[in-house]
Amino acid sequence: MAGQWGGRLADPSEPSLVGGGPMRLTGRGWAVLISTAMLLGFGLWARYPGLVGLGAVLAVALMCALVTVLVPAPLRIRRRVRPPRVARLEECSATVEVTNASTWLAQSVTGHDLVGGRRTPFVLPRMAPGATVSTDVPIPTTHRGVIDFGPLTLHRFSFLDLIEVGQEHGDSASVLVEPRILDALGLPAGARRGHIGADERIAHGGTDLVGLREYVAGDDLRRLHWATSARRATLMVREDADPSAPHLTVLLDDRADSYVASDGEDFEDAVDVAASLLAAAAGVESPARIVTLSAGLDEQLPAPAPATGPAGLDPHVLGALARLETSDGEHSAGLFAGSPDVLAVITGPRSDLGDLLLTASGAPSGAVLVVDRRPEALVSAQQGVLVLRGPRAEELVHGWRTAVAR
Repeated sequence: MAGQWGGRLADPSEPSLVGGGPMRLTGRGWAVLISTAMLLGFGLWARYPGLVGLGAVLAVALMCALVTVLVPAPLRIRRRVRPPRVARLEECSATVEVTNASTWLAQSVTGHDLVGGRRTPFVLPRMAPGATVSTDVPIPTTHRGVIDFGPLTLHRFSFLDLIEVGQEHGDSASVLVEPRILDALGLPAGARRGHIGADERIAHGGTDLVGLREYVAGDDLRRLHWATSARRATLMVREDADPSAPHLTVLLDDRADSYVASDGEDFEDAVDVAASLLAAAAGVESPARIVTLSAGLDEQLPAPAPATGPAGLDPHVLGALARLETSDGEHSAGLFAGSPDVLAVITGPRSDLGDLLLTASGAPSGAVLVVDRRPEALVSAQQGVLVLRGPRAEELVHGWRTAVAR
């Protein structure tokens, strides 16, 4: 399997020999075997040549079936994954393509793939000599994370489908299921320079140096930082930001006890909301930060954010969110050394909102978003903080668009 996120099973130009694996009788094979034993036994005991002859015919059929599975069948096997990284709830599948490289023998095969530890069977049409058939194996994307699949097992059937032989092919591969990116529209107006620093309001316009990086072909030459380039003997480019641009911090509650659904569906929606808000910040070229209550994840997203992922979001951050799991521990104190500019707290209905509301109230623009299956009110205010509730990520993002990013 080539690459980390999937690929092909084997070199399609080199046929694999399917045969010699563990064999077992099919239901029809057991029926023929039992019938053969009964006919031969009763025919010999009763000296009835007709029954003996019929039993002998069935025995010959079993021998022919055994010979056909003992002879290896040359097959070319490929498996392609599309796409290797997929958003949650989007369609994803692995295409299995099998070519019968034999010039004279037709083949009848089925198979199964281990997808997320579960056996997923698939059926292939009967292959004439030289024919190629394919089928799709669905990959579930209801939950984020790395979905492992493989190895693939082909089951080849004998003459009259009396005997089945199975053999594994290829290594395991993976598909990364990332959180969904919903349209959160944008952010409220900014008031501070960053997460830590001066509290004064900044007038719109101008730029603020937030970092330096090496020059990449296509960069604007006017952004070259000549003094640093001379010291390092390599071209360095300024990374600037509007000092009045909103600086977003997303505080994600990753405590398992905060959410109701035992299958983790509530937390999946919470991560979708977090990814959508980060993408909204990237869309307006504002810096952002994602941090969890357990402090297990803390990522800074400078502005402008890399535009190589969905909605301009850094693929590394998306990968970290895809692998994020709930925590059983208590939340860490002192998450912020200073007051964030725009703070979005995402949690579940079982959390104690007191501390979270106090944290959100310290920001010039703070909001608490609660994944609640049975919300009493979609939009409310508690302790001077806007509280949005909704059963799914779609409702929470809609509330953000209408009540926050105006």
